Amino acid sequence: MPKLKTKSGAKKRFKLTGTGKIKRKHAYKSHILTKKETKQKRNLTKTGLVHVADEPNVKHMLRLK
Repeated sequence: MPKLKTKSGAKKRFKLTGTGKIKRKHAYKSHILTKKETKQKRNLTKTGLVHVADEPNVKHMLRLK
């Protein structure tokens, strides 16, 4: 059976932390920024974590299981 390839879109969007959690970036930070408040743009810059319910799907895309 051949090796399973990692989803290339997922490997560009997610990174693993040292404790095994999955980091992600926030959406809505790429364009049409003039109508968004400075506070919103600043908070969208920070990284977040993938929700526990979504972790199995992301790990499957990254072939971590």
